[in-house]
Amino acid sequence: MDIKKVLLLGGSGFVGTYIVNRLSQRGIEVTVPTRRRERTKALIMQPGVEMPEADISCEKTLTELMRGHDAVINLVGVLHSRDVVLPYSRDFAETHVELPKKIIAACKASGVRRLVHMSALHADPKGPSEYLRSKGDGEALVMAAQGELDVTVFRPSVIFGLGDSFLSMFASVLKKLPFFPLGFGHARFQPVWAADVADAFVESLGDSATYGQAYELVGPKIYTLRELVDYTKELTGSTATIIPLSEGWAYLQAGLMWLAPHPMMSPDNLRSMEIDSVCEGSWNAPTNWRPTALEAIAPTYIALNTPKGKLDSFRFRAGR
Repeated sequence: MDIKKVLLLGGSGFVGTYIVNRLSQRGIEVTVPTRRRERTKALIMQPGVEMPEADISCEKTLTELMRGHDAVINLVGVLHSRDVVLPYSRDFAETHVELPKKIIAACKASGVRRLVHMSALHADPKGPSEYLRSKGDGEALVMAAQGELDVTVFRPSVIFGLGDSFLSMFASVLKKLPFFPLGFGHARFQPVWAADVADAFVESLGDSATYGQAYELVGPKIYTLRELVDYTKELTGSTATIIPLSEGWAYLQAGLMWLAPHPMMSPDNLRSMEIDSVCEGSWNAPTNWRPTALEAIAPTYIALNTPKGKLDSFRFRAGR
């Protein structure tokens, strides 16, 4: 399938900016709806990028936006919600379940068959957290649309890269505070670089072999959360003391953080960590997709203000 124009939902976010760059580099036109166009000026400067102001929670608006496009990519997701309702709260329901329903209906109404959807590693309607349960229900809706649409689902582990809310968050805290209280340090992750995620999405667009498939996107190495914080501490040159927290204290800390206007952590995030965000044994990875090591990328943006970080960044950009 020849893809010339893509509607990218959630395109102004962290992973979205990487996908916009990849599409623009390939000469593929991309439309990125946004509520506030003035906040995304950097993307507007990219060749072939349109950024109309629109409310994508409206199915009619989605249908109108899709007309004239060859494919739709949905990246929209949330990590936190302000209320707690089983199986999941309103924010998770609206974003991870109701929105995919509307996207599927709008695809059918507008005649756009190609849909690529961002899920999450271990998304499961019976998962331990509201996040994973809602992601699981949304993924199931998308996969059930295969046949009427040509769908592909990607399930990434935690995503890192310039602009992330993962290693960059650790670095920010480690630089500012003399101590770092850490709960669930034993939880395991297989971090994947945002640029590799973007490549997987873009490569799949015109590839009919990916129709009806759900792929896991993970990095080449597994780490504990404690190992990742220790590594970030090394990159930043921080002298902060890392204080391990018991499960009870970790939930108390997350509950207090959850009260902040822009929380770094919530109790639901900890419940997600009850399942290691890793793939062991065999899993369904995209053909010819090779993830990049975290150690090759993290120094290029975490340690930019240190001599070693500047040297590593120079070497990376020079291809050395």
